[in-house]
Amino acid sequence: MEGYSHCKNKQITSVQATELTPPLSSINFIEHELQDVEVPIVLVGHSIGSYISLDIFKRFQEKVTYCICLYPFLAVNTKSSTQTIIKKIAASRILCTGVSSIVAVLGLLPAWISRILVKNSVGNSWCPSAVEALCTHVLRYHTVQNMLYMAMTEFEKLSEVPDWSFMREKKSQMAFLFGVDDHWGPLDLYEEISSKVPGAVLAVERGGYTHAFSCTEAGSTWVAQHVSGSIKNYFS
Repeated sequence: MEGYSHCKNKQITSVQATELTPPLSSINFIEHELQDVEVPIVLVGHSIGSYISLDIFKRFQEKVTYCICLYPFLAVNTKSSTQTIIKKIAASRILCTGVSSIVAVLGLLPAWISRILVKNSVGNSWCPSAVEALCTHVLRYHTVQNMLYMAMTEFEKLSEVPDWSFMREKKSQMAFLFGVDDHWGPLDLYEEISSKVPGAVLAVERGGYTHAFSCTEAGSTWVAQHVSGSIKNYFS
């Protein structure tokens, strides 16, 4: 579901093209795709994809069997300075334009320079394919505009209280994986779920793979093994 949330529009003509909650056309498409499905459906969401996976689960309870939320971003973390900065940028048209323009300029640099800059900043522990993907697909003006608009809608939507009653009702069909130092899915949220949803299946990854685990081979492998193990345990 994260792929849906982050890559719904490869080309956009306005930042209003992205929405956090799937539009009616997408819901109808999902409903059409699921109507003849007879095998168990397992949803796996990362970050904001966890929120969307839970929303899809809630809408199609008769079809979804299990939902796994990885490093879940389910509520705004008011203690996070990073989220505060992103929220301020996303809320300002001037700052959005400025940041998008700077990133777009970086994207115009020779590929080898862009790779070095990314590798020595945000991607110092990333695998080559992740660095290449960011340089090739993210360092674009409209891509960053799209991401910042989505961030704004995330902060607005995730200011709401999670649907604890639904999570309590379906707790046996959910599992959550948190990171030790993850401001998007902090351990405060882990504790809150433990309190609000007694008996929920919760785990904490302590290998230091971070929220961007999918950008490293070791992190991707560990999380894939965790997910497969969770699915096997659920169906065994």
